[in-house]
Amino acid sequence: MKNTKVLVVNGPNISRLGVREPDIYGHTTYQELIDLCIKWGAGLGFDVEVRQTESETEMIGWINEAAAGSIPVVLNAAAFTHYSYALSDAIRVCEAPVIEVHISNPASREEFRHTSVIAGACKGTIAGFGIHSYELALQALSRIL
Repeated sequence: MKNTKVLVVNGPNISRLGVREPDIYGHTTYQELIDLCIKWGAGLGFDVEVRQTESETEMIGWINEAAAGSIPVVLNAAAFTHYSYALSDAIRVCEAPVIEVHISNPASREEFRHTSVIAGACKGTIAGFGIHSYELALQALSRIL
């Protein structure tokens, strides 16, 4: 039986994990995050591909690609979460589930992080569990697919 493809998409500055504000985002590096997502996904029968971009345009293209292929997505849109209505529109086209994730808990941080313009377009949101937010999102996908 073939594993289900899942796309894990990361936005701006996620490539700086382990270096950027480790008191908020932890000490896990981006490469370690990639390896963990692939491992966690494999344990659930998923073929996980992890991508990261600093470009809103590129991220929207990847979401459109997932929509065209009915590919489930775990999405850490990072700063795009708070203002990208174009990303929200792209997510709304997806028939396969898109789960929003955040390493930190945006509600416990600066005021501008309290609003997600993509949350309403996603199947659900998992936030505040550090790197394990990704693991929980993959587990959620395994239950709803």
